[in-house]
Formats: sequence, structure tokens, C-alpha cells
Amino acid sequence: MSDVALRMEHVYKKFRKGEVYNSLRDLLPALTGRMFRQQELSQIDEREFWALQDLSFEVKRGEAFGIIGHNGAGKTTALKILSRIMKPTKGQMAVHGRLSALIEVTAGFHQDLTGRENIFLHGTILGMTKRQIESKLDQIIALSGIEEYIDTPVKRYSSGMYARLGFSVAVHVNPEVLIVDEVLSVGDYLFQIKCIERMKEVIRGGAAVLFVSHDLKRVAEFCNRCLLLEKGRTVTTGPVQEVIRTYLNRSSSTDRTVGSSEPVIISKVRVRNEHGECIQFQSGQKAWIDVEVTARMCCNKLSVTLCILDEGLTEIFETSTDRLGHGNYDLNEGDIYSCTFEVRMNMPNGTFYVSAIIYRFDIQTEYDRWEPAATIYVNSEEGVRGYVNCFPKVIRQEIRKASDADHAAIVGKAINNSKCRADY
Repeated sequence: MSDVALRMEHVYKKFRKGEVYNSLRDLLPALTGRMFRQQELSQIDEREFWALQDLSFEVKRGEAFGIIGHNGAGKTTALKILSRIMKPTKGQMAVHGRLSALIEVTAGFHQDLTGRENIFLHGTILGMTKRQIESKLDQIIALSGIEEYIDTPVKRYSSGMYARLGFSVAVHVNPEVLIVDEVLSVGDYLFQIKCIERMKEVIRGGAAVLFVSHDLKRVAEFCNRCLLLEKGRTVTTGPVQEVIRTYLNRSSSTDRTVGSSEPVIISKVRVRNEHGECIQFQSGQKAWIDVEVTARMCCNKLSVTLCILDEGLTEIFETSTDRLGHGNYDLNEGDIYSCTFEVRMNMPNGTFYVSAIIYRFDIQTEYDRWEPAATIYVNSEEGVRGYVNCFPKVIRQEIRKASDADHAAIVGKAINNSKCRADY
């Protein structure tokens, strides 16, 4: 048996913008309108566009494969073709084994049925028998976490409850290929963690998982390889960190504009660990951040400020070359200044952004700001939240029987409290 679970080979998909007339009743008024507006029927071709162009990749059994890209890049279209919801315009695709897909939150649900009834409906659509569903019913409900509302019609569910129930059914089909789109983003944090753990179990069982998400941290943690899509075309495929770095670099180079009148600009920001350029760190690990500055004209008394921001772009750390005791520097036209900050990533689990600023403190002038200049992901084995990781440990636990003296103290305290309340 082949170790390839699914494959796409030179797949193209064409769509058409605007209205499509499927009946004579709709077409005749449209033709009449075009005659009066002096429009040619050939203009319909101008409304056609390629959502996918020459897309090729394969996913092996026991592998987690990610697809990332901006909105409209073609990610969901590719998944719908693999799920046989759509047919490709050109090319071939193959799925070897039982497929389970979670692409749209409400797909496979009937609004007037309860959650329990929809488990049987959705499970049947995915190929399970009634006996198989009954044997796994308690597990499905437990994983969804909506036991209290399982006999409520799903039309009263929130989008998060839909996602919980749909995912729970999908992963209990015992799929050989599991396709998961962005729908997990509507779930809460604890449910997302539960989903990731369940998908890891599916992979350990030999299944392949195709994971599409805008949450790059989740993709970096979960997937081994990744594909970057842009306007329906493959930009690159390879190890997940390399692909994410390409995506962030392309986004940075596209989104950042620097005025031509600025005398000095930040020309490069790079984050690395001891092995080289890196975007994913363990909490407490050292990182080195290289900043390069290019002068377009003479500038004096400059300093580089480094900031780290959280997901809401709130500043949680800030320092500068000047405050770290390295003074300031002067640049002539064409000079390139570079410096390296060494920092320890004492943050908990989360996504963080690096920002760099060129500043002159004596006249309170900011020359250039690159925010965010880089994105980093921090993983932590400790169950901590907040802005910093203090690496907590429980060094003492004790359970003991209360002594007679303890009982007397407790009773005495209760009597005193009751007197205080009575006096009051």
C-alpha cells in the first residue's frame, strides 16, 4: 500500500464573477438588457478568473501538512476539491482512504434537529453506521463539551458550539485523511488545545491531517511541512518554519512603506537562535535580534530602540542601545549601521511581535519605525499565562488532619466573627 494519503497534480480551478444564468427565463432579460446597454456577450469571458493554478502537493500517512496564505489565496477551494465538493477545471487529485472533512461550521447539520440527532445525521453523511455512532456517542458528546445542550435544536447554538460538535463527530469517524479548515478558530482556547491533542492521536494512528489556519503559531506547533499559497499559486513548499518565514517576509516587504524623504531607515530585522534564523522559541530560550540601519543622508546621535509586543500590539518590553550603555552613533550618507540585541524569551505561550525604532533622544525625534518587523512564537511547558514566564514550581504540598487545637481556633474565630456581625 502506498504511503501517500492524498495528492494533487497540476490542479486548476476557474470561477466566474457575477451572475450565472441557468435558465431561459433568466437569460432572455439579461440579453435584452445587454442589447440596450450595447454590451457584447463575449464580455462574459472577462469575468472568469483562476482560483487555483497548477497546484501540486502530496501528504503522506501519519503526517500533518499545513496550508497558509492570505484571504482569497485559494486554500478553501483546494480543500473543497479534495473533499469532492467541487471538481477541478483541470488536473487530477486522489485521496487514498476514508476522508473526514471539517470545512464549514454548519456543514452537515439540520437546523431543526437537536445536537444528539445531528450527531447521527452528520455521522451517517461521513460514512458511519448507526451502530458505530451509538458505540461512540458518549465519547463524541464528551469531546464536544456541550453535554448540557446536546438535546437542544442546533439553530440555537453559537458558532463555537457548532465547531465543537462538528469536530467531535469528524474525528470519531476514524478517518485515514482528516481535513480541517479555519473553523477551529471560533472555539475557545481550551477547546483548541483539546482539538490539537485529538488530531495528534489521529496522526499517531497513521492518518494524514491537512490543516488550514491563519493561526501561524498553531500551524508551526502542529505541522511538519507546509505550503504557502498566493493568488491560487504555490509560492513554496517545505519545512513549516521556512515556509512561515517566507510568508512573513513577503508580508513585511509588501505592507511596509518608507517615505523617500526619511534621512535614515531600518533596512533589516532578523530574529535567530543559536542555530540561525528562527521564529519559534521555547519559553526562557535566548534569542538574538539583528537590526540594520541605512543612512540616506548625514544623521547624528542616533539610537536603536527594540520593542516586543503582544498579540494586541501592546508593548510588553522595550530597551535601546543608548540605555544599555552603548551611547549613540553618527552616520554619513550611505553608511550602514548594524547591532545585535541578546534577549531571553521569558514569555508564556503566545504570539509576539518584534518592533525596531530609530530614535534621537536629545531632540525627541523618531526617524523610522518598523512595527511589527518580525513575528515570533513562544511555547511553554508550564501552565502559565500573562506577559512573563516566571517558571513557577510547586515546591511543597501538604494535607494533614486538623488537631484539637486547630478545631478550637476555628470555633473561636467563628464565635468572634458572629459577635462582630451582631455588634454591627
